[in-house]
Amino acid sequence: MTLSARIEDRIADAYADLSAKLKDAADYVMANQVDVAARSLRSISAASGVSPATLSRLARTLGFESYEEMRELCRDAVGGRAMSFSERAERLKLDGEEDATILQRQSGACIGNITDMVETMDRQRLDEVVDALAQARNVVLFGALSSTGIAEYMAYLANYFCTNWTLAGRMGASLGAALSSLEESDVFIIVTKTPYASRAVHAAEMARLAGACTLVLTDSHTCPALQHATYSFIIPSDSPQFFSSYAATLVLMETIIAMLVARSGKDASQRIRDVEARNRRLGEFGAV
Repeated sequence: MTLSARIEDRIADAYADLSAKLKDAADYVMANQVDVAARSLRSISAASGVSPATLSRLARTLGFESYEEMRELCRDAVGGRAMSFSERAERLKLDGEEDATILQRQSGACIGNITDMVETMDRQRLDEVVDALAQARNVVLFGALSSTGIAEYMAYLANYFCTNWTLAGRMGASLGAALSSLEESDVFIIVTKTPYASRAVHAAEMARLAGACTLVLTDSHTCPALQHATYSFIIPSDSPQFFSSYAATLVLMETIIAMLVARSGKDASQRIRDVEARNRRLGEFGAV
């Protein structure tokens, strides 16, 4: 797996193994990318309380040759998101009636999350993930707490065109049984958002120990499951509400499914037709 072109992914991939000082530095960089992009190393050190040597060491630990190279990647990230941030600010203005304001703020946050994800997506990583899923013997999905339903939705879509996708730990099924069957030729997908379910973190660890390719979909570089991930996507989940938004996560899932169908050829199309025909015969669909 190549080094990501996103500073968020670089930090997420290395975060679990960083020292306490380097984690402090990484947290500051994540939270202040605009400042890192625009200000000197000395200035960032003064503002953050992190020494220049520690910031430079963080850059090298993340795979950069120098702090300036890390700073340049922050510049690219900030430049790519500048328009979406300003658009988001406009959408989130508080005006109109109360219900209209809630709709405006929530939809604005979702649009901003999706725009941010698209503009910062590591396309090579996405291609590698789709390739791994296409070649997998079995694909097992797991989502706990609020992530349960969205994992089930992805499995539902996948089962339209393939037979080797299953849900773990749902409707009385044993999570342990699903994990015990994993092999190196399998892919285990975990969806977990703040607060991170302990079962999801432990499942990620067990999947990696079994040798399976482990894909973690989450919302922060601090997610403890990331240390066990073969691949990961940190997906914006900002929301003006008390809950995290899954809108961008849903777009990524549907994109992965669409890419798999596009690469599957005629067999996938035929299975989709067969499933639809049987659903109609069973009366699953309403009259049209």
